[in-house]
Amino acid sequence: MHNYVKINSPLDRKREEEILIHMQTKTPQNLFKNLISLIKGKVFVINVLPVLAGYFLSSHINHVPLAEHIGSFFVTLIGSALVIAGALMLNNWYEADLDKLMERTKNRPSATGEFSKKFVLTLGITTSIIGFLILFFTNAEVFLFSFIGWLFYVVLYTFWSKQKYSWNTILGAISGCVTPLIGWSVLSSSFQLIPMMMALIVFIWQMPHTYSIAIRRFDDYKRAGFAMLPVVSGIKKTKIHILFYLICLIPMPFFMKSLGLSFIGFMTLLTIGWIALSISGFAAQNEEHWAKRMFRYSVIHMMLFLISIIVLSI
Repeated sequence: MHNYVKINSPLDRKREEEILIHMQTKTPQNLFKNLISLIKGKVFVINVLPVLAGYFLSSHINHVPLAEHIGSFFVTLIGSALVIAGALMLNNWYEADLDKLMERTKNRPSATGEFSKKFVLTLGITTSIIGFLILFFTNAEVFLFSFIGWLFYVVLYTFWSKQKYSWNTILGAISGCVTPLIGWSVLSSSFQLIPMMMALIVFIWQMPHTYSIAIRRFDDYKRAGFAMLPVVSGIKKTKIHILFYLICLIPMPFFMKSLGLSFIGFMTLLTIGWIALSISGFAAQNEEHWAKRMFRYSVIHMMLFLISIIVLSI
């Protein structure tokens, strides 16, 4: 009688791994983790927080008690959050094949196949539609700015420009800068100086923030074929652009003087620190390490900007 030893082929092992991944995805914990990854958790938060800050600032400037429109605010917050989540999902759906080529994005469920492209597309469209239907019950400006943000991010940035033009970052920044206007518009029209200055700060901030990521992940973007500025025009030119936008940030808080001199002084010092770090990049030996520090500083800068507005507006 012969004893046979079963030898698994590479195809068998690959299939076993796929089954294991599929089983792990089915657990509630991993499903939740993958959904958070699908909406780019941290990106989602940093886009929703300006909606909250815009609402608090509008209440403070217009002397409207927060409680008077709390219902409208929550409808706006939920609707805009769904629209933002839907846009991020559609970005992941469209770039799923390219995300596989990048270290930064290769583990997203849309790239690994844990969520099928059809599922991601369906979920992104459905979430966006539900969000817009909810926002239909707010007011025209809230709906308008939410639609502008979605349109610029999904259609003009993701679908059209990101793989073709180095100025795609500008289109992406437009989509991000409307978020405080969504929150402000719950209580008052956003077509006035202070909310527009807040939106402009968010717009300008996104340029050095995104360029820092592009320098740090230069090889990723080059391999995937994204037309980011460092890939198209070089890292040195990108550093010049970063410095230019940071200098543009300096006068912006002075247009928000109703928040007090302490806010103006704090934001000015914070931006000067960012400029100093930016200048140090021209002599940096390790550009990836410098870009990582720039990225972290940018996140701290935006978080402190938004939290300061909320605290001073309460």
